[in-house]
Amino acid sequence: MTKYLISFPSEAMVIPEGDFEAVVEASHAVIEEAKAAGVYVFGGGIDDEIDPVRVAGDGTVTEGTYQGHKVPNGGYTVLELPSREAALEWAAKIAVACRCPQELRQFGYDPAS
Repeated sequence: MTKYLISFPSEAMVIPEGDFEAVVEASHAVIEEAKAAGVYVFGGGIDDEIDPVRVAGDGTVTEGTYQGHKVPNGGYTVLELPSREAALEWAAKIAVACRCPQELRQFGYDPAS
């Protein structure tokens, strides 16, 4: 089984006024479906209220991200699935629920993870 990251940037999610609760309910329903199917690993959104920092090996903390790197934001879901085709199907379900296209990325295999 391979892990897949399904995500979207915050600015991609444009919800008409009054529809936010419906989107929340729809997205939670897809997550519950993934949990019931046994494919859910992790999901959540980046808290835009907290600024990112970089932490060096010696513990030094530096404000911000790597120079030239765009700050990740939005929503993320990690699923463990048997195929890319299955990942595409789940990404489509999440796209419908969140009302915006999703990016799909495959994690590289790491025998220790």
